[in-house]
Amino acid sequence: MAHTVRPSRLLKNLNAKIAAVPMMLTAVVVFFGFTLWTVIFSFTNSRMLPRSEWVGFEQYERLWSTRRWLVSIENLAIYGFLMLVLSLVLGFLLAALLDQRIRFEDGFRTIFLYPYAVSFIVTGLVWQWLLDPEYGLQKAVRSLGFTSFTLDPLYDPNLVIYGVLIAGLWHGSGLVMCLMLAGLRGIDEDVWKASRVDGIPAWKTYLFIVIPMMRPVLVTTLVLVTAGIIKLYDLIIAQTGGGPGIASEVPAKFVFDAMFVSQNLAQGFAASTMMLVAVIFVIIPWAYLEFGGKKNG
Repeated sequence: MAHTVRPSRLLKNLNAKIAAVPMMLTAVVVFFGFTLWTVIFSFTNSRMLPRSEWVGFEQYERLWSTRRWLVSIENLAIYGFLMLVLSLVLGFLLAALLDQRIRFEDGFRTIFLYPYAVSFIVTGLVWQWLLDPEYGLQKAVRSLGFTSFTLDPLYDPNLVIYGVLIAGLWHGSGLVMCLMLAGLRGIDEDVWKASRVDGIPAWKTYLFIVIPMMRPVLVTTLVLVTAGIIKLYDLIIAQTGGGPGIASEVPAKFVFDAMFVSQNLAQGFAASTMMLVAVIFVIIPWAYLEFGGKKNG
C-alpha cells in the first residue's frame, strides 16, 4: 500500500513542480553558488580581480583591526537595537489605535503606510533636507521665535546615527503597523468580550493575552525588520554619505567601498561574509520558532 501511495504523491501537481525547476536551479546556482564563491575568496588576497592565492584568516584579522569597520558595526548595533524596539512599539501602538474602528481608518492607514512606498533614496534626501539647520525644521522653529532651538544631528558625529534612525522609523513603522493590525484583526472577538466580563484592563489584555497570541506575526515582523537593518545602505548614502567623516558608516557601505572604491575584493568578501553570518544568526532562531516549535508542539 505504501508503494502505491508514494509515487502518487510525487506525481501530484507535477506541472507546477516542473515549472518551478528553473527558478530552483537559478536560486541554487546564483544564491548558494555565488555565496560559496564569496566565502572561499574571502580567504585569498584578491585585489582588483579574484586570485586563488590562499592567505587564511588574514583578511578577517585585518578587517577586525580596521577602525572604519568597527565604527560601522557600532553604528549598526545602535541603529539596529533602537530601530527594532521603537518600530515594533510604534507600529503596535498605531495598530492598536486603528483597531478601535476609528473614523477614516482607511485614510489613516494609507498615510501611515505611504512612507514605506517611498524608496530609501528619496527618504534619505527628504530627511537630509528636514534636518538641515539652514533650511529644515531648525530654521522653521526658530522663525517662530524659539531662537535657541537646535536640531542638527546630521552634523554631529555623536548624533548622526540618531538622525538616520528618525528617517528609518518614518519609513518602516507603517509596514510594522500593517502587519500588527493584521494580527490584531485575527484575534477572536470572544477574547475581548471575556476580558471585559472579567474586568481585565485593556493594557493587561494586550500585554498578557493578545500579544502572546500574535507570536507568528511578531516573529515575521522581527525577521523583516532585522533583515532591513542588516542591509542598511541606501538611506546612509542618500542622507549622510557615511559622514561626517566615518561617523555614520555601516557594514553594507564598507563592503561596497572596499570592493569598488578601494578595489580590495578579498576585504569586501570578508566583510560581506561577516554580514552573512549575522543573517544566519537571524534566520536560525526564526526557523526554529516557526518550524521547530510547531513540531515539538
